[in-house]
Amino acid sequence: MPEQSDQFKRAPKRKASKGKHVSLSPDAKAAYAKLIEERVEREKAYGRHLPGNDKAR
Repeated sequence: MPEQSDQFKRAPKRKASKGKHVSLSPDAKAAYAKLIEERVEREKAYGRHLPGNDKAR
């Protein structure tokens, strides 16, 4: 039986990279939370004015 090449062998599993931790001041956290809330409100307002998914026949 011929020698098997490394061409079709599975690659070894990679270790997952660790996420970055960022420490924010309380003021920065509050500003970020306010930014998120404003974005959610904008998306809701935008969605209200879109036509429905109902197709008229």
